[in-house]
Amino acid sequence: MKYSNQNKRVVITGLGVISSLGIGWQEFWKNLIAGKSGISRVTAFDTSPYDRHFAGEVKDFRPEEFLSPKKVRQMGRASQFSVASSKLALEDAKLTYRELKQERSGVIIGTTVGELRLLEEFHDVLRNKTKTVSNNLLSVFPSSSLSATVAQRMKLCGYNSVFTTACASGNYSIGYAYDLIRCGKIDFVLAGGSDSFSRVIFTGFSRLFAMAPEKCQPFDKNRKGMMTGEGAGVLFLETLESAQKRKAKVYAEVLGYGLSCDAHHMTNPSVDGIAKAIKKALSNSKIGPQDVDYISAHGTGTPENDSAECDAIKKVLGDRVKGTPVSSIKSMLGHTMGAASALEAIACCLTIDKGVIAPTINLEEMDPKCAIDCVPNKARKAEVKVALNNSSAFGGNNCCVVFKKI
Repeated sequence: MKYSNQNKRVVITGLGVISSLGIGWQEFWKNLIAGKSGISRVTAFDTSPYDRHFAGEVKDFRPEEFLSPKKVRQMGRASQFSVASSKLALEDAKLTYRELKQERSGVIIGTTVGELRLLEEFHDVLRNKTKTVSNNLLSVFPSSSLSATVAQRMKLCGYNSVFTTACASGNYSIGYAYDLIRCGKIDFVLAGGSDSFSRVIFTGFSRLFAMAPEKCQPFDKNRKGMMTGEGAGVLFLETLESAQKRKAKVYAEVLGYGLSCDAHHMTNPSVDGIAKAIKKALSNSKIGPQDVDYISAHGTGTPENDSAECDAIKKVLGDRVKGTPVSSIKSMLGHTMGAASALEAIACCLTIDKGVIAPTINLEEMDPKCAIDCVPNKARKAEVKVALNNSSAFGGNNCCVVFKKI
C-alpha cells in the first residue's frame, strides 16, 4: 500500500466520556470545572475485608441506553464503556458509522486490565464451591474485546487494536491513531481508553499500600496515595482537511507525542524517563518549553509519582515551570487506569476550547518538593494554545501527547 501524504494535520472533532463525574463530556466538564469529586463509597462489592472503602465508581451508567439487552448480557463492563463512549464521540462529531468508509475507519482502545469478571467468577467458584462460570464470560475475557465490540457494533473494518501499556494506554492509543491518520493509512479513528472497577484492581493496590483512605490529594505535602476508579474516554480523530470540508467543530489539533520506556522499576517512576517522553513530545511537535501553556499531570497522589513528575517537568521547562499551570484531574476522578490519560486528553481539548483550566482539588498544604502551580482547588480562566498530557505506567511506560488550538 502506498501513502501519498505523510504530513496530514490531525484534529479532534468528537469527545465521548463515561466517568464518575458524568456521562457525556458536557456533564463531565461541568463537574470538573466546579471542582466536584467523583469519589464515593464502593458499592460494586463488599469492602469490609479491606481497610479502604472509597473509589471513583461510575454509578449512573445505564448500558441499555447504548446497547440492546442481549448485547449488554454478552459484554463485560469495560467493553460496555468503550462502546458507549465511542458512540458518544461519534455523535459529538456529528457523524454516524454509516457515513464512515468502513475500511478507512479504525478503533484503537487502551486498557490496563481489560475484562476481569472471569477471574473474579473463578475466584468465587474456588471460594464457595457452588457457583458455575458463565460460558459468555469466556468470550468477553480477552482484552481485544474492548476494541472488537466497538468495531462490530459500528461495522468499522479498518485498523483495530488494543494497547495494554497500563495507565498510559489511552495516550498510546491517541498517539498511534495520530500516526495512522497523518501517514494516510486511515481517515477516521475512534481512540481512547477504558477500564472498569474490579476487586482485582482494588485488592492489588490495597496490597501495595498505595490507596488513600477517602480522598486523592496530588501535590499535597500530606498526600496518602491514589484512589482507584473506572470509566472510559474516546476521541474521534480525522484530518483537518476532512473536518473543514464537512464544517465540523474542531476541539484541538494533535500536534505530536513522545514515548519512553525507562524500565527503571516495576512500580516507582523515573524522573529521567518521564522527562524523556516530554522532550520527545516537544521535539516531535516542533515546539519548545516556551510554547507550553498548560500541563495535564499524571498526578496520582502518591508521594513517589508526584515528586518524580514535578522534577521531570522542572527538568524540561526550567525556569518556566513557575508560570506554567499543572493540574491533576485524578484528584476528582481517582485513577481510571487505562482510561485515565484518555479522559485527561479530553480535558485538555476542552481546556483549549473553553479557555478554563480544571483544578487540582483537595490541596491543603503544598508540598515544597513539588513547587509547581497546580491550580489549587478552583478552576482558572486562561488562554491555552498548547497543552501537554502526561501519562506514566508501571514498568516505566511513559507517554506525553501535545494538543494545540486551531
